Amino acid sequence: MFNNKVTEMLKIEHPIIQAPMAGGVTTSDLVAAVSNSGGLGMIGAGYMTPIQLREQIREIKQLTQKSFGINLFVPTEFNAREDEVQSANQLLNPIREKLNIPPKSDVEIPTFHHALEKYTNQIKVVIEEKIPICSFTFGLPSNEVITELKQHCITLIGTATTVQEALEVEKSGMDIVVVQGSEAGGHRGSFINTSHESPVGLMSLIPQVADNIRIPIIAAGGIMDARGLMASICLGAQAVQMGTAFLTCFESGANQVHKDAILNASEDETIITRSFSGKWARGLINPFILNMQVHEKNLPDFPIQNTLTQDIRKASSSQKNKDFMSLWSGQSPRLAKNQSVKTLIDSIISDVKKQ
Repeated sequence: MFNNKVTEMLKIEHPIIQAPMAGGVTTSDLVAAVSNSGGLGMIGAGYMTPIQLREQIREIKQLTQKSFGINLFVPTEFNAREDEVQSANQLLNPIREKLNIPPKSDVEIPTFHHALEKYTNQIKVVIEEKIPICSFTFGLPSNEVITELKQHCITLIGTATTVQEALEVEKSGMDIVVVQGSEAGGHRGSFINTSHESPVGLMSLIPQVADNIRIPIIAAGGIMDARGLMASICLGAQAVQMGTAFLTCFESGANQVHKDAILNASEDETIITRSFSGKWARGLINPFILNMQVHEKNLPDFPIQNTLTQDIRKASSSQKNKDFMSLWSGQSPRLAKNQSVKTLIDSIISDVKKQ
C-alpha cells in the first residue's frame, strides 16, 4: 500500500520510523518491536560508548531478524571559557541542594577530541556489525566517513530543519533526509543556523523542501497518528519519523514520570529550551526550565551544559521528581497513549486503510 522509495531503501513494510531518542529511551525491546511490527526501529546512540552500542546491537539482533538503524551525533567544535563554565555550574548548585546531591566544584569539561574519537569508534561499530542504516543529527559527516559507509552499502539519512539544510544534506551524498519541523520534541537537528528564533513548522517545511531536492523526505515533528502520516505524504514526504508517540509506549525506556507527564499534558505546555544541554530542544515546561530562562543565552554550548546538568537529571529521574527532569515532548501530547508498539503501528495502518 505504501510501497515507495523510502520503504524500499529501508526494507520496511510501513513508512514509519521510530525517532532515535538518545539517553536510554530506545531500549532493545522498543527498537525490535518497531521493526517486528513493520516499521524501522532506531537506536539513539548519541550518548553511548562504542562498547555499549555494540552490546545493544547484538541484543537487538537476538530479538528481530528485521533491519534497524543507528543514529549518531555529528561532533562539532565547541569552546568553553573557564569562567562561563564555572558561572553556569554555580547556578546549578542550589538545585543540587534541593535534590540532596553534593555541589560540584571541579568541573571536568569534555573535549572535542574526545567527542570525535568516540564518534569515529561508533562508526567502526556500525560497519563491523553490518548495520544497514545510519542517520546523523547536529551536522553532516565528513566526505571520508560518507564514502566509507557507502562502500559498505549503508543507507545514510541526514536531518534538516530548513530548506537550506536539506540542500546541504542532499549535496553531501546522503540518501534520505529527515525534515524536522518546529513541533518536534527533543533536540533540534539544526546545523546551519542554530538559533531558535524562526523555527519552521512541519506542514510548511515539507512542500518547500520537496520542491527543492530530489532525495526522498521523511517527515518529523508532532506526528502521532494516521492523520499526520497521510498529511505528510500528501505534502511530499514518503515516510514519517515519530518520537513522542513511541516514547509513551510500554517498550520505551523513558522514566514512568516522563511518560505520565506527557500523557497528562496539553498542547500549550511545551517550550524550546537550551537550559539542559546547551542545545535548543523542545520539552514540557517545569521549574528547572523556568529558573534557568533568564540565564539561557549565557549558558555554555552542548555538550558542556549537558555534562554540567547530568547529575541533576540523573538524581531527579531516580527520585521521580519531574521538576528538574528533561521531559522532552513534541507539540501533540494530547494524542499520546500508553500502549504497545504493535498496537500503535497497527492502529495507524488500519486508520490509513479506512481513508
